[in-house]
Amino acid sequence: MISKDMIIADIVDKHPALVPFIMDYGVHCIGCGIAMFETLGEGFSGHGYTVEEIDKAVEDLNKILKEMPPVEQSNL
Repeated sequence: MISKDMIIADIVDKHPALVPFIMDYGVHCIGCGIAMFETLGEGFSGHGYTVEEIDKAVEDLNKILKEMPPVEQSNL
């Protein structure tokens, strides 16, 4: 499970299969150096998302993550 308070780089590290879905929202901070310091919520906010939109996006990303086979959820 991910939250808007997680660092973007940590999400990418733990759940690389989510990268294209995050990018579909227009949040391309994944390849940026700030991804090491910025939370997912800050990334969405920086791209003009409201608090409600961020919460919905995180909810949607968690649904996607839950539906993925375990092998795709993590790069263990």
